[in-house]
This record gives sequence, structure tokens and C-alpha cells, in this order.
Amino acid sequence: MIMQKIISDTVMQNILSVQSLTKKFDDLTAVDNISFDVEAGSIFAFLGPNGAGKSTTIKMLTTVLKPTSGKISINGYNALKEQDKARSSFGIVFQDSSLDEELTAYENMVYHAVIYKVPRKERAERIQNALRIVGLWDRREDLVKKYSGGMKRRLEIARALVHYPKILFLDEPTVGLDPQTRRSIWDHIKSLNEERKMTIFLTTHYMEEAEAIADQIAIIDHGKIIESGTVEEIKKKTDTESLEEAFLKLTGRDIRDENDRPANRTRMMRGRRRNRN
Repeated sequence: MIMQKIISDTVMQNILSVQSLTKKFDDLTAVDNISFDVEAGSIFAFLGPNGAGKSTTIKMLTTVLKPTSGKISINGYNALKEQDKARSSFGIVFQDSSLDEELTAYENMVYHAVIYKVPRKERAERIQNALRIVGLWDRREDLVKKYSGGMKRRLEIARALVHYPKILFLDEPTVGLDPQTRRSIWDHIKSLNEERKMTIFLTTHYMEEAEAIADQIAIIDHGKIIESGTVEEIKKKTDTESLEEAFLKLTGRDIRDENDRPANRTRMMRGRRRNRN
């Protein structure tokens, strides 16, 4: 009984658990047998160069892409067999915007609330709270196409909060933003984590951001997790002074092309086969 309780408590402490996760596209193994846990209430940074397998992993974790093999548990739910329950447990902000720019900010929020089946009597209050968190309540009636890049990013974060997720997935949330806006975005994210105890799972190419905010880090390259731990643990293992130095030492200094992304490589391979035929 004592051992069962220890195991149960450990499972409850991990909001996300990944075991032997693999994704293959034809002959290409984009994600290769990776395993890791994310503790509830923590900030977890998932780092890697272009084509390392980050986006493919996030798509599997958020039920967008079916794994070739492996297990994913989110908030205690089997993400492969209990997809609706798993989806209700997380919010997601993808790298590419998915806002409807012809609608107002408030209309975008309502649409999202309906999709996630937020009770009608709770929608207005939840939307107001989420927009106030990111400082957009006073601009709620503006068309999204009039928003700046930073405002759109903040709106996407607010939208991801309206159904009260336990974990928030952020895929490069500050890409293309100026330093002031990036700082504002991270201030909002840290506030969500500290005040609401929300778990944050993020990817970023800005190593200084991950070093400043993350409790735990995993570095993936060529589909495999090559190092993990706290910032200090990773720096100590690599005998480096910063996370960026550690990252470069682990993954190399060669520039990775955008075509190194698994989906792009798969399309290129299929094109070559057609040409040969």
C-alpha cells in the first residue's frame, strides 16, 4: 500500500509524462524513442536546433499528430485514448498565428470558448479575466488585424487560457518580436506560472529566455533527447558558462536549414522518389 501511494503521488506530481515516444515519416525517424516527465507547476523548456524534432513532438503531445509508438499522459489522461479529456487539460499557442483577423479580439475569444464547450453562463467572466491578464480588455472590440504583433501574441495566450488549462504549450511564443514585447510576454507567462500555478511547456531559440525562466530543460537533436536537467546541471555537465554555450557544445555550431525540418525532409524524399519513377 505504501509503495502504491508513492507511485500514485509521483504520477500526480507529473502533469505530463512521455514514454518511448517515436514518430516516423516513411524512412525518416523524426522523433526517436524519447521519454521525459514535466512536474506540475513547473516551467519546462524543450530546446533544439531546426529539424531536431521539437515541433513534431509538440504536435504529438497536443494530439495533432499520432505517434508511431509510445505513450503520452496529460493530467492523468491517456492522450492517445482519451483525447477529449487530454485536450481539455491544455492550452496551446502555436508558432504560426491562428487568429481570425477579420474578427474582434472578443469575438475570437467567444469562438474559442464555444469550441472548448465553456458553459455559456461562464463565458463572459472567463473571457474578461483572460483578457485582463494579458492587458487587452480595453482593446477587446478592436479588429485583430489592427493589433501589433505583440498584441496578437498576447491575445493568443489569453485565448488559450479561457478553458482553464492545467498546462500551457508555447511553441516559440516570442519569435519575431522586439525585446520590449518579448519581455512583456515573458512577464505575463511568469505571472501565470507563479500566481496560478500553471505548468508551462515552451520552445524557444532564445537561449537567454530559457535560462532565465525554465525550471527544467530538455535538449533534443536528431530526434533524440541528448541532455536534460536544470540550467546549472547542464552547464556543469558541459563545463560551460551559459546555456547558449552548453547548447552549442551539445548540438554543434553548424547552421541548420529550415529544410531540415522533418516534414520538409519527408516531402523532399517523396519528390525524389517520384522523379526517379
